[in-house]
Amino acid sequence: MMDRALSLLLVLAAGCEPAESEDGPEPGSSCGPSSAVVARVVDGDTVELDDGTRVRYLMIDTPESTSGKDDCFGAEATALNRMLVEGQEITLRYDVECTDRYDRLLAYIEVDGREINSLLVERGAACVLHIPPNGEDRVDEFTALEDDARASMVGVWGACEDVTCD
Repeated sequence: MMDRALSLLLVLAAGCEPAESEDGPEPGSSCGPSSAVVARVVDGDTVELDDGTRVRYLMIDTPESTSGKDDCFGAEATALNRMLVEGQEITLRYDVECTDRYDRLLAYIEVDGREINSLLVERGAACVLHIPPNGEDRVDEFTALEDDARASMVGVWGACEDVTCD
């Protein structure tokens, strides 16, 4: 009876490990939290979580609105990001590389099942910024969203003579 209970316990414990393939852990499986609350929006593509961790959105770049820069549409991109995520519980999904050179987490951010990274591109508040190996499987999707926003003159594409995130 004890052997059976021990075997059951080992099987259940094994189910709690991160998903692994033959090559090791799935990409990004241990980068950081899977959910958190956004304490503060830093700018259009960066947030600070309630534990102080900074997160940079994968696959996008927005015009600058901090550090003394005020690029065309930077304030609008920051305001849209704030409206969408500040104070909200978010879900974070990671890719191959966990952090950037500034030690910020790199993630796709969702609120209520809606991905914010792609929404910002769709609304013309962000341009595509593909830095491999992250985003290899999504670059075409993001490029199509940016092409649609450009063609419709949405956001930065209709408001700015000089698009600085391009």
